[in-house]
Amino acid sequence: MTTTRTRFVTAALLLPLALGAGACSHGSTKTDPSVVLKAAKKHLDETTGLHLTLDTPQLPPGTNGLLHAEGDATHDPAFKGSIKVAASGVTADAKVIAAEGAVYAVLPFTTKYVQIRPADYGAPDPAKLMDTESGLSALLTKGHDITAGKQQRDGSQVLSTYTATVPGSVVAQVLPSADASKPFDATFTITDTNRLHEAVLTGPFYGAKAGNVTYTIDFTDYGSTPSISAP
Repeated sequence: MTTTRTRFVTAALLLPLALGAGACSHGSTKTDPSVVLKAAKKHLDETTGLHLTLDTPQLPPGTNGLLHAEGDATHDPAFKGSIKVAASGVTADAKVIAAEGAVYAVLPFTTKYVQIRPADYGAPDPAKLMDTESGLSALLTKGHDITAGKQQRDGSQVLSTYTATVPGSVVAQVLPSADASKPFDATFTITDTNRLHEAVLTGPFYGAKAGNVTYTIDFTDYGSTPSISAP
């Protein structure tokens, strides 16, 4: 009887401690959003290559700018893919290679690559999107007012969303048409392995009169090894 009673008292005394320890353990698993975004930047900066898709549903009427870009990118830096731009009321598609410090494109109604200045078409140098200091990964760690959002599943993956406000000066390094003096809204979707899955940027990419434009950037094929060279 004494042994049974002693065990009961001991269990009663230890129960609150166990519950408290469980609560502490649960609380410690909550990660600071800035830590998650920093880890996502590290993965993006260290990958051998990946596939990028940048897209906006539409541009304001009369705006010359980038509608779509898609291709493979590395930290050489290099990019190979295609872009679609709007200029003077018409849209044009072009194959693009950015490598060895220059950008080349097969322009409409031509069959050979020629060297171009992307800024002439309202587009960024696609190779610079992978720059670790001023490229896409910089968006992850140079924002403020970071807030964790909802989680969702994509097949077996658990995706977490984080919202932030990113200075226009940072966005303009990625997409030069952005107003460097204005803030931009950003939503980052991060996988359960801390890889950037999607970034959505909204703000005055083409001046205040054009209003806000939204670009969605998707990141896939982390760890790929595309071979890209100048044509």
